[in-house]
Amino acid sequence: MTAPAEVIARLKAALGEGGWSQDPDRLAPKLTEWRRRWSGTTPMLALPDTTEKVAAVVRICAEAGVAITPQGGNTGLVGGQIPQGEILLSTDRLRALRDADAFDDALIVEAGLTLAQAHAAAEKVGRRFPLSLASEGSATIGGLISTNAGGVQVLRYGTMRDLVLGIEAVLPNGEVWNGLKRLRKDNSGYDLKHLLIGAEGTLGVVTAASLKLFPILPSRAVAIVGLASPADAIALLARAKDETGGALEAFELMGRTGVALAVKHLPAVREPLAEAHPWYVLIEAASGEPGAAEAALERLLARALEDGLIADAALAQNEAQAAAFWSLREGQSAAQNPEGACWKHDVSVPVSQIAAFMAQADAAVQQVAPGARVVAFGHVGDGNVHYNVLRPVDWTDAEHDRLRAAGALAVHDMVARYDGSISAEHGLGVMKVGEALRYKSPAEIAAQRAVRSALDPHRIMNPRVLF
Repeated sequence: MTAPAEVIARLKAALGEGGWSQDPDRLAPKLTEWRRRWSGTTPMLALPDTTEKVAAVVRICAEAGVAITPQGGNTGLVGGQIPQGEILLSTDRLRALRDADAFDDALIVEAGLTLAQAHAAAEKVGRRFPLSLASEGSATIGGLISTNAGGVQVLRYGTMRDLVLGIEAVLPNGEVWNGLKRLRKDNSGYDLKHLLIGAEGTLGVVTAASLKLFPILPSRAVAIVGLASPADAIALLARAKDETGGALEAFELMGRTGVALAVKHLPAVREPLAEAHPWYVLIEAASGEPGAAEAALERLLARALEDGLIADAALAQNEAQAAAFWSLREGQSAAQNPEGACWKHDVSVPVSQIAAFMAQADAAVQQVAPGARVVAFGHVGDGNVHYNVLRPVDWTDAEHDRLRAAGALAVHDMVARYDGSISAEHGLGVMKVGEALRYKSPAEIAAQRAVRSALDPHRIMNPRVLF
């Protein structure tokens, strides 16, 4: 699947001036994953600025049997966006806002638009696009669709799969599929958009999407809580759902180790409560009725304190304090970096089983790396735990790295025991291909391979990703 000189020449002609690059300095940041676990090579960076040019690139490559790796904002965490000799097709220049309609509650944007830009576009028509994650300034809509991104408000609004009304995409043969509908109901056969959502670029290139918008809610409240255990957090979650009457938007769990590291390493982060606690929960609720979210959280916290379910709590008094609480949660990953080598796991289990999973995973990890420091945090409201394992303080990075595969096996076997998933929101990429084959059933693997073979028989789209 190497790219012959004549194919490169045809691609350059199709893309035109400014539509491609072979400049090493321009390519360098796109050839390394941000955690620096993967790096790659490409004979050419394709930078189409229209859907038609994307189609031309794919068609030329399909005819020649040359592979393509699509890339959005390069914020992926499993290596699927880093080429290993393939043509690198970036959506950087597909940034048009095609429509924003408050009556249809739909936002139609091209794939290269960042999540932050989508938020701003929605706000201009008095609406909200609720997907929220820390990389919103660089993560792009096409990449978020291709990985079925989750984020912190899945509890109320769902993953990207739940927020996409329609898709425009270039299929592996170079044909353009215009599925940019803004319908809530369309029961007319297979829903092709759902094949492309989460496909990690293996079934085509997403070029534009119709996104679901929601009203901006005037009442919003954020609180941070100190408590004794994940089991208490799950009990508090059940109460919070009932107390807020469906207004709960985020319910994020953090262990003391992660909070202490954030306070230690991040200049703007402070201790959230007067005393340290084994576990913390960040809660956010929002309502269309002024004052309702604030009142609901106040009732919830007062009763939980009275019953001894929580040890302490603070309700944000203004936007700055709410942002400070959120910075503690969003800084969990960055705060681990100065501590050395880390095994990172993005897993999900049923919410009711989170406490049991974490206890048993902790024990399993200690068998592999005695003294390892577990930093578990995440979207406990939807069962997604970022279960990270820092090296023991007296180990070198190399010692910890050598046991990475054994550590992943210990954690993921525990996930399987609880009928969970080894990738809650990051995808499989190239990182988890072998593990997916271990945990998925033969019937599921065969069905996914059949779909891929039907749409991409020559396997030119992201050939190293998935099965």
